[in-house]
Amino acid sequence: MSRRAISRPVLLLVVWHAALAAGAWLAPHPGNRQYREYPFAPPTRIRLLDANRGLAWPHVCALEPEPARFGAYREDCARRFPVRFLASRPGGGIALMQAVAPGSLFLLGTDELGRDVFSRLLLGGVLSLGCGLSAACLALALAAWLGSLAGLLGGLADAVISRGAEVLMALPILYLLLAMRAALPIQSPPLTGFLMAVCLIALAGWARPARLVRGIVLSARERGYVLAARGFGAGSFYLLRKHLLPELRGVLHAQAAVLIPRFVILEVTLSLLGLGVPEPASSWGSMLANLRQYDVLATHPWMLAPAAALTLSLALFGHAGRWLEVEVQEKA
Repeated sequence: MSRRAISRPVLLLVVWHAALAAGAWLAPHPGNRQYREYPFAPPTRIRLLDANRGLAWPHVCALEPEPARFGAYREDCARRFPVRFLASRPGGGIALMQAVAPGSLFLLGTDELGRDVFSRLLLGGVLSLGCGLSAACLALALAAWLGSLAGLLGGLADAVISRGAEVLMALPILYLLLAMRAALPIQSPPLTGFLMAVCLIALAGWARPARLVRGIVLSARERGYVLAARGFGAGSFYLLRKHLLPELRGVLHAQAAVLIPRFVILEVTLSLLGLGVPEPASSWGSMLANLRQYDVLATHPWMLAPAAALTLSLALFGHAGRWLEVEVQEKA
């Protein structure tokens, strides 16, 4: 496989994240905006044909609830509302597309509170992926620092750090997270909940990459140029900064590709259980919490959209991880 073909998943991963970020900025509706007259509304059909089957400007038909059945709707195409692009969004901002009032445009339907699933999907993707990325960066920073100290200093520092890492690796990470989260306040503002999730996931996930860093530092500190620098009076932190940390870049990049999707799943799991980022902030986990009710899953399949987005993200991360693994092997 060519180098260009191998790196294609990385490009797709970057494009996917950029699309989520741009989509969240141009979401059709605010994430916490409730349209109480449209609970569990189905995805809106954007029509390109008029009544005479001729081409027409994109438009939507009026959506009318059926009084006899909750969550049932019918379209009244006698009342049509054109779709405007880059139009003003309710509550402020610019939307990628918006139906002219009083028309409604829900690309992926609505949830039980009448909130637009598509908008919440974009905003939730930024939050869930951002949490995984932030937690991975923090965990790798801890791993690089503690693993380097353990490998470079040895002795008591190595024993304490290594034993602590072994204890964390022996515990199931989900149960460890639940125990740590139980010691903190359950009710918190969304920003506080996000920061708590990032810190808890990082504290639970630094051990394994720290063990890899320790092994690399133990090997690198015996190389000739490191011994020569130490002979000329170089201190431990100089050796770490100038000679040892550059050895860790490839491994840390590969570990990032492994940890980010793992940490995204942990954030989604915590939010699914109501212990992650709280409402009204949208997370893929909190959106999937509705699917614990079988009737929602059976009658409103558009509520599975966060699961599809999560699956796509994990697949792209998997391809990117394999590419980074090849890169590390080629440089070794």
